[in-house]
Amino acid sequence: MESYVKMLTATRYVGGTVLTIGIIIFIYGVFVSEMNTVTGIGIGTVMGAVFIFLIGLFLVVSEEMIVNSRKCKKECA
Repeated sequence: MESYVKMLTATRYVGGTVLTIGIIIFIYGVFVSEMNTVTGIGIGTVMGAVFIFLIGLFLVVSEEMIVNSRKCKKECA
């Protein structure tokens, strides 16, 4: 159980950090920079942060389900 919490915490911090950087880049691209490329990089970074968080969450949930199904098979048998 402790490893799930550690992995979820790490995923949350990495995703949050990348999300913050992406939002800053996006706001810089919209309001400060005249280049549309910077805005696109900001949007891509935000999408990457969401992807990182969802993949980390999926890995934690799938690992926990595998462990729980093995426990159930041992108890039921």
